Order: sequence, then C-alpha cells, then structure tokens
Amino acid sequence: MLDILEKGGVIMWIIMFLSVIAAVLIIERLFYFRRIRVDEEKMINRLKSTLKKGHFDEALSICENNPSPITNLMKVGIEHRGYSPETIKETILDAANLEIPKMEKHLPALGTITHIAPLLGLLGTVTGNISAFGVLGKLGSVGDPGLLAKGISEALLTTAAGLIVAIPAIIFYNYLVNKVNHSIIRMENRANELVLLLGGKRE
Repeated sequence: MLDILEKGGVIMWIIMFLSVIAAVLIIERLFYFRRIRVDEEKMINRLKSTLKKGHFDEALSICENNPSPITNLMKVGIEHRGYSPETIKETILDAANLEIPKMEKHLPALGTITHIAPLLGLLGTVTGNISAFGVLGKLGSVGDPGLLAKGISEALLTTAAGLIVAIPAIIFYNYLVNKVNHSIIRMENRANELVLLLGGKRE
C-alpha cells in the first residue's frame, strides 16, 4: 500500500486523505439517520389518538422521548396549538427550515469530494505522464521503452485511485440526498396533517 502511495506521489496522498474524509462523512450521516429513525406511522397514530383526547402534555412527552425531525415539528405545532391554523403552519414551516440543514449537514462536502477525486486522479496521471516522457526525452533514442511503460503505469494509478474513491462516494451521496428529500416531503405532509388536527383544538 505504501509503495502504491509513493508511486502516485503527492496527489495520491491527497486522494487517500479525501477518501478518509468521505468515509467519515458517510458513516456519520448513516448513524444520524439511523438515530432519528422512528416507526413513523405508529408514532403519528399514537399522537393523533392522544391529541384527539386533548392530552397535550402526553403528546409533548411522546415527541420528546422520540426525537426526530418529524416529532420536532409535531412538538412545535402542539406548543402553538392556541394560535390560528395559519400561525401554526407558519411556525411549523419555520421549524422545518431549521431541521433541513441538520439533515443536509456534510452533504455539500461529500458532493465536492465526489467531483474533485476523479479530477485529482486525472491531474496525477497528466503530471506523471509529463514526468515519464520528460525522462524518455532526456535519454533520447536509446531510451528503454520499458521505462516509459513503467512511468505511464505508475501515472495511471492516480486515475484508478480517484475513481475508486469517487464511485462509492457518489452512490452514498445520491442515497443520502434522496433520503433527505423524502424526509422533507414527509415533514410537509405531516405538518399539514397536524395543522388540520390542531385546527379544532385551539384553547
């Protein structure tokens, strides 16, 4: 492994550093979504049943004991139940705008890595080839073709490394972005349900 890194030069080390960062970001986001995962349908039905009975303190307790973006919105809506439906909806939307950045955290950085890793690999290949052809030029016509082939093969290592880092990073990036988008849609739907439910529960 160290031999490959040494052959790839400084750019190879940069690509490996980016691969470590990408892995850390992906693992952190996967743990985040796992941590906020709740049995949504069961939770919503439980909250609806509790709210219909007028047990608002119990509903707030349910939200606090099951933290997730959706239950956070529910909590805000319940806390503002005495206001008009329009005010409740605006308050919930404001809370949603605070939840979205939490779900999108680190995704821009991961997206950047997916774009620059293959470009760095290409840059390493170009600079490696320049160096290989430069050596051949100095040796002139008596140069060993095997030396050129060796130089080019080493230069291509960075391209391979860049692709190896970028491909899984792109897969996880798209997966996480879709997860965020689906969560946002679910939050919007749940917010509308909560506004309708609390509309008749004003105190």
